[in-house]
Amino acid sequence: MDKATIVIDNGTGYTKMGYSGNMEPSYIIPSVIAQKIQGPNAKAVADNKSFRGPEMDFFIGDEALQQPMQTYEQKPILNKGQIADWEAMEKYWHRSIHQYLKCEPEDHRFILTEPPMNTPENREQMAEIMFETFNVKGLFIGVQAALALYAQVCKTSNNSNGSNQGLAESDMTGTVIDAGDGVTHIFPVCDSFVIGSCVKSVPLAGRDMTEFIVQAFKDRGEKCTKD
Repeated sequence: MDKATIVIDNGTGYTKMGYSGNMEPSYIIPSVIAQKIQGPNAKAVADNKSFRGPEMDFFIGDEALQQPMQTYEQKPILNKGQIADWEAMEKYWHRSIHQYLKCEPEDHRFILTEPPMNTPENREQMAEIMFETFNVKGLFIGVQAALALYAQVCKTSNNSNGSNQGLAESDMTGTVIDAGDGVTHIFPVCDSFVIGSCVKSVPLAGRDMTEFIVQAFKDRGEKCTKD
């Protein structure tokens, strides 16, 4: 019997990951990585047997945000939905699979999400990392809008097992508004295909709304804390 497919949705602000068939993601963590700052004494530190090595001395998600900025460089992995650092992305996937999901990638099929109008080169790079680095059993890369619409159609059709039996292509037609952390997209979907020429992008999303509300509170003299 095949093991459950793993779903990883890398967003600008947060990454959602888990197993297919579950109603909610198993983990939701910030799409941030913290890597050790290499200083003049980097070689001496690397010679220390207790040191994990520069290739493993990094943290992701909430752990990355907790690291001291004096010794670790914190940076987002995606910018406006696009992968900004492929090496950091590979490290992020590695820690997501082994530390959070605690699975062997060669035993599972994977579903990854991609932003609208993603280039073939980026899609090829994602597939290359998954197959050559992680040796995954299978891979599907889909636009978030189409996958969200598919999930909603399956839910309303009472297909709790996640199959598409009994679903017609016309059921996969609709409009999806995806308001993320860095950008908002409006997707027209027809017969399960995103009409790329009609996708609209709005450079206003959750982070902008948060900053606007925080600034409004500050203008009123309210105390704003991280809590």
